[in-house]
Amino acid sequence: MSTQEATPAQSAHADPQLTSPTSVVEGEITATVRVIRVLITVLIAAAVVAGIVRGITTSASGKSAVVDGLYLTETGLAAVLILLGSLVEGFGFGLSLGTQWPYTRNILVLLVRGDPEAAHRIVATLVGTIAVALAILAPGSATISGLVLIVLTALLGIGTLHVLAGRLPSVVHGIHGLLAYGVFLCFLNTLYRPGVDFWSYLGNTSALHALLLTVFLGGMTTGQRGFGKPIEAFSWPRRTAQIVMFVHLLSALAVVGTLGALMPKYPVALYLAVAQISIGFLLFHAVNLKPKNPGILVAFHQGMVLSITLSIVAVAH
Repeated sequence: MSTQEATPAQSAHADPQLTSPTSVVEGEITATVRVIRVLITVLIAAAVVAGIVRGITTSASGKSAVVDGLYLTETGLAAVLILLGSLVEGFGFGLSLGTQWPYTRNILVLLVRGDPEAAHRIVATLVGTIAVALAILAPGSATISGLVLIVLTALLGIGTLHVLAGRLPSVVHGIHGLLAYGVFLCFLNTLYRPGVDFWSYLGNTSALHALLLTVFLGGMTTGQRGFGKPIEAFSWPRRTAQIVMFVHLLSALAVVGTLGALMPKYPVALYLAVAQISIGFLLFHAVNLKPKNPGILVAFHQGMVLSITLSIVAVAH
């Protein structure tokens, strides 16, 4: 699936911010964004503190205790990073740093101001740094896989910026989201199933397959919209963005069907997935009403996906 080339008429009316070399589109620092900045700061601090507490209280000692603590912090920060990505989309900060990657000269100033995209990139750096430390301290399948997934996610990060600017196909955005959840799942697996190979667990857990397909299609749906474009209401999908959205809906229904077929194994995940369908429809309308900044529903929608993922992995085997 590829983006269509702009016609001369479209080019004449193209947003100069998106056709410029850096494609900077500044988001608005509202009171809501400031409150969210505080909440995200609390979540980041909580992930760090939780890791320290786990390292101190675990039965392991020395390097093993440090590794145990880092696993928990890394898992928490991976979840925060996904939430930050949804806040970037929800409040119109997708191109607030332009297509310059990974940093800009004033990224720390923007971070202090409360720019979610600046926070997203700084937290991504922290996640990568911890992954490197884990790979050094405890080289193995889990830490190496986690590090590789983080590197791939970071490399696709620059691609998502060009998707929003209309220069790359939406599949890049979908793969980026899928990889981000791969990082979260990889380190989450170390908490609930230490010593169990992540890839084997992922391959054997059918409940996650439909969910990850839906995550991928959700990323593609965002990518098809580009920056600040509505999907538009439809009774039958005609445009590419509407077709992707429709397939995304079908995959979400497949998640409900899969979890329902596996009952009573994943009851919490099933209830959350059913509720998520309703939230998805609300988000669809929010995107059409305010395509540049659909608001907090984007983050709530993503938070539900994280909760479904956690509730699946947390089930004892």
